[in-house]
Amino acid sequence: MADGADRGRAAGALGGRVPAQAPERAMWCDERFDFQATFLQCLAKHVPNIYSAEMDPLVEKQEEMVQAAILYPLECYLFGEDPDVFLEKLQQSGTSQLCGKVFKGGETTYSCRDCAVDPTCVLCIDCFQNSIHKNHRYKMHSSNGGGFCDCGDTEAWKAGPLCTKHEPGASSSPKENSECQLNEEIMEHSRRVFPSVIKYIVDMLIWEEEKELPVELTISREKADSYYCVLFNDEHHSYDHVIYSLQRALGCELGEAQLHTTAIDKEGRRAVKAGHYAACQEAKEEIKRHSENVSQRPLHVEVLHADVMAHQKFALRLGSWLNKLMSYSSDFRQIFCQICLKEEAGSEKPCFISKLMLWDARLHKGARKVLHELIFSSFFMEMEYKKLFAVEFVKYYKALQKEYISDDHDRVFSVTALSVQMFTVPTLARHLIEEQNVITTITETLLEVLPEYLDKNDKFNFQGYSQDKLSRVYAVIYDLRYVLVSKPTVWTDRLRERFLEGFVSFLRILTCMQGMEEIKRQIGQHIEVDPDWDAAIAIQMQLKNILLMFQEWCACDEELLLRSYRECHKAVMRCSSNGRSREKTVFHLCGHTLESRPYRVSADPVSIHLPLSRTLAGLHVRLSKTGAISRLHEFVSPEEFQVELLVEYPLRCLVLVAQVAAEMWRRNGLSLISQVLPTCSVVFYYQDVKCREEMYDKDIIMLQIGASLMDPNQFLLLVLQRYELADAFKKIKPTKDQDLIKQYNVLIEEMLQILIYVVGERYVPGISNVTKEDVVMREIIHLLCIEPMAHSAITKSLPENENNETGLESVIDKVATFKKPGVSGHGVYELKDECLKEFNMFFYHYSKTQHSKAEHTQKKRRKQENRDEALPPPPPPDFNPAFSNVVRILNCDVMMHILRTLLQRAVELETHLWTEAMIQMVLHLLSLGLLEEKQQLQKSPEEEVTFDFYHKATRMGSSALNAVNVLMLLEKLKRVPQLEAQKDTVNWILQMFDMVKRLREKSSLATVGAASGSEATKGDETQSTQDKEKAERKRKAEAARLHRQKIMAQMSALQRNFIETHKLLYENTLEAQGKDDAIMEEESISSAIDCSRIALGPKRGPSVTEKEVLTCILCQEEQEVKLESAAMVLSACVQKSTALTQNRSRILELSGDTLDPLFMHPDLPCGTHTGSCGHVMHAACWQKYFEAMQLNFRQRLHVEQIFDLENGEYLCPLCKSLCNTVIPIVPLQAQKINSEDAEAVAQILSLARWLEIVTARISGYSVKSAKGEKPNLPPFTNEGTGNSALEFHSILSFGVQSSAKYSSSIKEMLILFATTIYRVGLKVAPNESDSRIPMMTWSTCAFTIQCIENLLETEGKPLFGSLQNRQHSGLKALAQFAAAQRTTSPQVLIQKHLIRLLGVLLPNFKGEDTPSLLEVDMFHILVGAVLSFPSLYWEDAVDLQPSSVSSAYNHLYLFHLTTLAHIMQIVISAATESPTAHSSDTSEEAQSAQSFCREVCQYTSGCFSQDIPGWLVWDCVKKGIMPYLRCAALFFHYLLGVSPPEELLQVSEEGQFKALCSYLSLPTNLFLLFHDYRDTVNPLLQRWCADPVVLSCLKGKSIAIRYPRKRNHLIELPEDYSCLLNQASQFRCPRSSDDEQKHPVLCLFCGAILCSQNTCCQELVNGEELGACTSHALQCGAGVCIFLKIRECKVVLIEGKTRGCLYPAPYLDKYGETDPGLKRGNPLHLCQERYRKLHLLWQQHCIIEEIARSQETNQVFFGFNWQLL
Repeated sequence: MADGADRGRAAGALGGRVPAQAPERAMWCDERFDFQATFLQCLAKHVPNIYSAEMDPLVEKQEEMVQAAILYPLECYLFGEDPDVFLEKLQQSGTSQLCGKVFKGGETTYSCRDCAVDPTCVLCIDCFQNSIHKNHRYKMHSSNGGGFCDCGDTEAWKAGPLCTKHEPGASSSPKENSECQLNEEIMEHSRRVFPSVIKYIVDMLIWEEEKELPVELTISREKADSYYCVLFNDEHHSYDHVIYSLQRALGCELGEAQLHTTAIDKEGRRAVKAGHYAACQEAKEEIKRHSENVSQRPLHVEVLHADVMAHQKFALRLGSWLNKLMSYSSDFRQIFCQICLKEEAGSEKPCFISKLMLWDARLHKGARKVLHELIFSSFFMEMEYKKLFAVEFVKYYKALQKEYISDDHDRVFSVTALSVQMFTVPTLARHLIEEQNVITTITETLLEVLPEYLDKNDKFNFQGYSQDKLSRVYAVIYDLRYVLVSKPTVWTDRLRERFLEGFVSFLRILTCMQGMEEIKRQIGQHIEVDPDWDAAIAIQMQLKNILLMFQEWCACDEELLLRSYRECHKAVMRCSSNGRSREKTVFHLCGHTLESRPYRVSADPVSIHLPLSRTLAGLHVRLSKTGAISRLHEFVSPEEFQVELLVEYPLRCLVLVAQVAAEMWRRNGLSLISQVLPTCSVVFYYQDVKCREEMYDKDIIMLQIGASLMDPNQFLLLVLQRYELADAFKKIKPTKDQDLIKQYNVLIEEMLQILIYVVGERYVPGISNVTKEDVVMREIIHLLCIEPMAHSAITKSLPENENNETGLESVIDKVATFKKPGVSGHGVYELKDECLKEFNMFFYHYSKTQHSKAEHTQKKRRKQENRDEALPPPPPPDFNPAFSNVVRILNCDVMMHILRTLLQRAVELETHLWTEAMIQMVLHLLSLGLLEEKQQLQKSPEEEVTFDFYHKATRMGSSALNAVNVLMLLEKLKRVPQLEAQKDTVNWILQMFDMVKRLREKSSLATVGAASGSEATKGDETQSTQDKEKAERKRKAEAARLHRQKIMAQMSALQRNFIETHKLLYENTLEAQGKDDAIMEEESISSAIDCSRIALGPKRGPSVTEKEVLTCILCQEEQEVKLESAAMVLSACVQKSTALTQNRSRILELSGDTLDPLFMHPDLPCGTHTGSCGHVMHAACWQKYFEAMQLNFRQRLHVEQIFDLENGEYLCPLCKSLCNTVIPIVPLQAQKINSEDAEAVAQILSLARWLEIVTARISGYSVKSAKGEKPNLPPFTNEGTGNSALEFHSILSFGVQSSAKYSSSIKEMLILFATTIYRVGLKVAPNESDSRIPMMTWSTCAFTIQCIENLLETEGKPLFGSLQNRQHSGLKALAQFAAAQRTTSPQVLIQKHLIRLLGVLLPNFKGEDTPSLLEVDMFHILVGAVLSFPSLYWEDAVDLQPSSVSSAYNHLYLFHLTTLAHIMQIVISAATESPTAHSSDTSEEAQSAQSFCREVCQYTSGCFSQDIPGWLVWDCVKKGIMPYLRCAALFFHYLLGVSPPEELLQVSEEGQFKALCSYLSLPTNLFLLFHDYRDTVNPLLQRWCADPVVLSCLKGKSIAIRYPRKRNHLIELPEDYSCLLNQASQFRCPRSSDDEQKHPVLCLFCGAILCSQNTCCQELVNGEELGACTSHALQCGAGVCIFLKIRECKVVLIEGKTRGCLYPAPYLDKYGETDPGLKRGNPLHLCQERYRKLHLLWQQHCIIEEIARSQETNQVFFGFNWQLL
């Protein structure tokens, strides 16, 4: 068995307890003692003591005591030796061939579509993975719980019944079938032990006394006054109701009430109070009283004595013990089953197992679970005893089902759910039918539980029904389906009789449904209350497959089919005898007379429920198919048959549908027909795929039966009369009432449509010689004629058989080709061209919408192919002999009168008396008649063909002078302008008339031969006519094309003229708005193509600036972006992100109250990302928009919003992206460097001098600070510099300029955006004066650039020229904002931050809080230092900033310093690497690296090994520094506007490195930096190497980050989804002790599997209860995360505690579709493109945006509590 390896220890007792129990064990072994009495005395002694503390039980201690005091001695006696030793030997002796695994709720099951006998045959995941079915067409589903793995059951599988684990000889034992070979002594002991144990379990589980125990369990000690108030589970009260009631009644805390409620829900009952009887009784009344206040019924509460509670709990423990014991030996199972089934001699009391079954509905949930598992592990593992158990089950079936229907627990917890395990076994089902008459038992049960729904006429009426109760009745219907699921191959007389008896009993149910819930047309006043119709339809749906299965069973045996038909016919006749009291009326038309009883659907009651009539129709078709119809007269005489009566009721149904379409039943409410919600109507379901097989389709068949057996004229007169159209085809002038005329027209259309179906719909096995495959192919063809469809859409549109199969897969490839999906969407099937000829415009399963769409699609296709638009019907298959007379209605007198009348009305232009649809149907009927005659003439000599449609159609309608025939009317019809669209069809019909005429005259064999080929082949004259029409059509199309071409040329000329006239305006517009989605920067780059492309140092190229004129998306006004103008802003979203983290195990600080964000750890654990959708607004416009939204929100408080206005969230007015701030657009200030000045400065300002000047400046500020002039700065050491005023001001001597002056509007937006970054990034309240605001500004700038660089590298795109417009605009605005934000903060504060940043690079500025070189991210240091450096130019009197030349050197030296430090970081991290390959690289770079390593080795006192090859160090540095250089290039480009080299506009690794070095003023041999700055850098290098953290890393005591950092990806997923399901099946919640199935979800960021939506894994975070996913997301993704719900195959995106959405999973079936909820169950495989799309969604930081979009369109998720996910 699956978990056999650990069973021995679980079942055995503790070895250390043996000596203490020896006397008791010896007493049990003594044959003189009565074992039962001794056993009960032992239990009476120990059990109350063990289970004495039920309020707060110590489960482990209780289990230990049970093992020591009871179970170990019991096992020792039973086995005769140490239990562990015995069970180990028994386990190794072999395993059962049956798996026997019981499924828990949510567990995945597998069914093989190729090999399973029926859909209920399933495998557990272990057996499936080890079976042949893994490579078959399988389905995956989530179990509801309580099922049973069918591995090893040979009756469940056509092939491969055993997996490799359960095959004989698969175990380690050399013997086959050696399982459970017990010796006689053990078996004798079992026969002594089992009866006592079983009796004790049964007695205690059905014990009803609350205060007393059975006498044998009562000991002499004084009875204690110790009671429990026990609360029981029910499915009526909600979780919150119970918690509320407990809190109010017991005064307990919320946590305690939740604990009680969880235990009650899980186990079914729980002691909620302990004490004296009176106290517990009082608590009971209080709980009942408070629960009644909340709900209509009180909670179930009992007061139980402590001893009773203890023994009942131990009885369940004994049940679990027996359950484990059963798995070891077949002998144990057989002895157990024998005892359970044994009845007391001479007693009528049921056996033990029956007692438990009958008591099942009164047991609590925990007891039921133990009982059901015991049945599974014993009876169901032994086929002989499974049969005996089934007999007992059927014996008490009625009582069990009635108990279940009265119960309120879910079916999975009821013993009745076991029926599927017995009724679906073919041999067992036959046995139960033959011996126990199970079909009759089930049907009688249905009749006994449904009498309350019978009206005075013994018909069902479900008005005011109970949904819960009726859904429980469905369980009985399911059982009937289970019994019938496998048709017998061999019939015995007894089986035939019993089945027929059951069928007759089932007909009694159908009799109660025949004509139930009659409705009458409401006239005058609208109906007040819509009647309930859904219960009747629901039962009809439940019975659909059962009706089909009964018909299939009947068709298996000719004798049975005929007898069943007779019984069904009798039942129909009995139901039809009610309306015969009325006198017959006479109806005359065309010389024919019909006598019928008066009935009008519009005035008399009518019912849509006719299961008896439809069952008879199904049986009649099967009689025709099998040929048994020839013997029908032996069973039903022609006099008894009364075909008119059989047709009557189905015809009424069809008339009702027609009158509903004619809007005659509008006053009857939505229950009958709803124009708004069609799925809310009876008529919808009547024709819907879920019901139509046993409703609408069968009614059409019954009309075909009538047409085949009645006189055709009589049949049509009956149809006319029932459609209330008798007057419409007489010479009586119709009324001028327009509503009435419209009703008549619709009714005529509906009637003609039904006549088309009666004559033309022959694709039913039995009506014509077609197969089920032909039927399915035709359905698919007509679905695909509407449009290409997905596999799932086709499947939903096809009816399922009893095995839930549609037959789609076996035929789809014959008629369609599959078109694979792209990154989104799904794959579709497209119809093959050769199947288009099968299209029938009046296909009877088309809805009106589908009919119109299909007609439009096909006409459009034919037009594109330059063919006529005629859509004639395809030649139908011949009727079977039993239905051959149906075609007679086409050429009968009444039909000809109908056709002539309607055509004449159209020709005479009586527009109010006809419609185009009506004429279209008349033409279709004519086509059918001509096709039928043509086919008959081609198959038989003319004299044998009696079908004379041609002669009838060409005969005059009367003898009058103005009389016309159909042919003449058709010629006139071509000239009717309103029917221009039907002209091609009329021509086709006229050609067909000509063809039939030729066939009649037999004028030419050649012509006949050509005509018989296909409908497209015509005679010579026909062909020439058609050619002329085609040529004329082609000429018109060419003329139209030339006319369009001429107009387009005129428009182009006008456009060119406009552009020339308004050239200046056009160019300006291009400047502002000519940004493609690809990138706008290429335009600016190309304009400076010949200039210097260096960003740093004296050779810096010019800034490429251009006039920016932007349009506000709100007011549509244009404005140039200037410093002094009103602010323009970009909508933006700031969010925390862990997209780049290198260590997901790092604990994130949820609140940033004490966080210092100046330094970013090289792990990049969590950053602040700023993204923009790129849409521009005026700041004033945006503020008005935001205020309007706030006002609107306050006025609609009851509407839940998808954004949080309190936190500044809003939707972009244009693209509806979620935003929470705006970025002010600050123009780039053009900076040009005078080359002469730059050269002069170059002679003086070396790195050493620059450092001296910077140090002097900072020293000067420090001195001022010490004098109290300014706030304190951190202390630092001045090395080699003076404090003179000259040195202090020397920084200004290399060029200064006045600071930029921003408008108040821009300053306001700078402060707003900076405060948002601070608030969101640190999760704190906004505070404009906080000193950390500048730090957060620099941090978000650096982190956003790193994210974009990472994204470009991941996608393989060039660094420049490939950003989307939104990314380009956002990054440009962010960089300029970061530079400008400094002006809104105190400069002293900025200086303070700068000194701390420089402290990492320059040890003389190092403070106590300065981190080590290895503990910071150098790019963040670079960005912060560059953006804060201008603060050193601040003076008291004037606000200055560095000139272009000064900035160039400042940027250069800051960048070189950070680059040197970063190289040091890379070299130290590479020191611990061992070379994977050998290289003899002796390049200059390798030699420089080797030289550098020697220096580092020297400075680290040998901690750094100088044996590391130079080529390896250079390789590590070159690779490791690339991301840093790429980020720096992006930063300086967007900060300074200097165009990058061409090489960075394309992807080239080697060229990229050189271009980056050139752009950033670096030597390509980076180690030359150390050489060039040797004197200055060596002291720094020495200090860096002496850092304790560096030395610790080199000594191997700590680990440094490796460079380049790894690029984060979503976790690797298995290709086959079943592997994930397997992983989920092995998941056990770490916080839950039980083995209940949870809802495992997989974090796609880190791969953690979590227990979702369970109280066991909820965590308290900042005083809030959060679910496992939500709390995990806070740490793993800073609140944003992607999860995969494994058992449902759904991706969940969540953000924060309140937002989330579902997203398509990246797993697709072979049809390119996802399967949320595993509803279709097809095998799923990973789609890499979709998974990559999900990855990009994360890396682009668009998850929040996706959630907002999803919630805007699917507001259903507002009700979901994402906080507890």
